[in-house]
Amino acid sequence: MCPWSCWPRRTTAWVPAATGRRKGTDLLGVKAVIAASYERIHRSNLIGMGVLPLQFADGEDVDSLDLDGTETFDIPLNEDLQLGQAIEITATAEDGTETVFTILNRCDTPIEVEYYRHGGILHYVLRDFVRGETVTA
Repeated sequence: MCPWSCWPRRTTAWVPAATGRRKGTDLLGVKAVIAASYERIHRSNLIGMGVLPLQFADGEDVDSLDLDGTETFDIPLNEDLQLGQAIEITATAEDGTETVFTILNRCDTPIEVEYYRHGGILHYVLRDFVRGETVTA
């Protein structure tokens, strides 16, 4: 169960400072963002902060799925997260109504999957540093 996920309507709004973005997502507990599409830099920034970028399937969006933002999302993830993987999620409304739909994982390169698995690029680099390994990215 993903404790927090959010989606932008059409564009992504960002806090001006990178540290503000990182602290904000951590403090709010945001683990995933679902959007209709991503610009490369926004997708990469999310992964770098340890937030999983997920994309609606073609032709689907908040309106077509009748989502209003009050739902709880069950996003089943395991250690076998793959590039572009289709993930079936369940959105449960406050009245118990469930909407099941498929989204795509938008980690597009193997290193992005590694960054996400480590909780972001900073955690990835620090773990390699503590182990005395050279970071190859």
